[in-house]
Amino acid sequence: MHTPLCDQLGIEFPIFAFTHCRDVVVAVAKAGGFGVLGAVGFTPEELEIELNWIDEHIGDRPYGVDIVIPGKYEGMDANLSADELTKMLQSMVPQETLEFARGILSDHGVPVPKDGDDNALQLLGWTEATATPQVEVALQHPKVTLIANALGTPPADMIAHIHDSGRKVAALCGSPYQARKHADAGVDIIIAQGGEGGGHCGEVGSIVLWPQVVKEVAPVPVLAAGGIGSGEQIAAALALGTQGVWSGSQWLMVEEAENTAVQQDAYIKAGSRDTVRSRSFTGKPCRMLRNDWTEAWEQEENPKPLGMPLQYMVSGMAVAATHKYPDESVDVAFNPVGQVVGQFTKVEKTSAVIERWVQEYLDATGTLERLNEAANA
Repeated sequence: MHTPLCDQLGIEFPIFAFTHCRDVVVAVAKAGGFGVLGAVGFTPEELEIELNWIDEHIGDRPYGVDIVIPGKYEGMDANLSADELTKMLQSMVPQETLEFARGILSDHGVPVPKDGDDNALQLLGWTEATATPQVEVALQHPKVTLIANALGTPPADMIAHIHDSGRKVAALCGSPYQARKHADAGVDIIIAQGGEGGGHCGEVGSIVLWPQVVKEVAPVPVLAAGGIGSGEQIAAALALGTQGVWSGSQWLMVEEAENTAVQQDAYIKAGSRDTVRSRSFTGKPCRMLRNDWTEAWEQEENPKPLGMPLQYMVSGMAVAATHKYPDESVDVAFNPVGQVVGQFTKVEKTSAVIERWVQEYLDATGTLERLNEAANA
């Protein structure tokens, strides 16, 4: 399992692991893959702490940082500083919506801190003004060799700045049109994410999307995302012309993840149909486990989700509760995960997952080789 992209980045396997847990980034890198830390939710100061820890534990292996600058979001044309933009957006959040969110948590027995101390109305990433400081922090760490944007094409000046520092730029997409915009802007790696993927995703399925994007942007390398949870699926992705895979859901189910046993048990019990594309946490369609929080925002009589990033300025209180009371808040937690959740049966070490994926890949490609040999006999 090796592609030209592995040589470009100095890794053994073309397995890219997106995670918000620094321990997983290190474990993936040590197992031969490429760990990518999600920066959304970290202040620049907090991100610096996380990256320093990774640098101390990852050895001489490279890793990446993922940011979120959507192509469209509330306030994007305001031309304000991060503090000014935050204040403007805070004024746009209806009090009724905030109280509705607090009510969901209270009704489920999740402690709700006093007003102002529940992570509500905070803007951590989600805009160019707030993501730019995160990029600047990342570029101070030489082992960070890739900056990825989870939504939209990164701003031109940011792409140039990252390139000038000697790093590569990646960006996710859900259509050939979006992929073309990325490639034309100078993005080095296109990540084609099918609709079954966890987190922000489009509506087109992976097996349809991947070859369309590969054809659209060739020779720019493409990573396959959405539905990656086995070596067989990696073999399918490479057979469709991609140079590797971008995975996320699997890394919720490893020993190194910060998830509790109760949270991981919820993933084990879930089937692929237990996920839903919901705007209830971020304001844009995002695949996650269906629960009482996602259902509440769908009821006709209740407030509707706000646009990005306003909705996260509301749902941030639920995200904070998930971290502070992980076992008590399962029914209202933000659990972004793809339909591949239906394959999860146990928690494993990260190294065991990658070892298993490689073996499954070899078994799958070996089966194809035997079929071809038999057909030519």
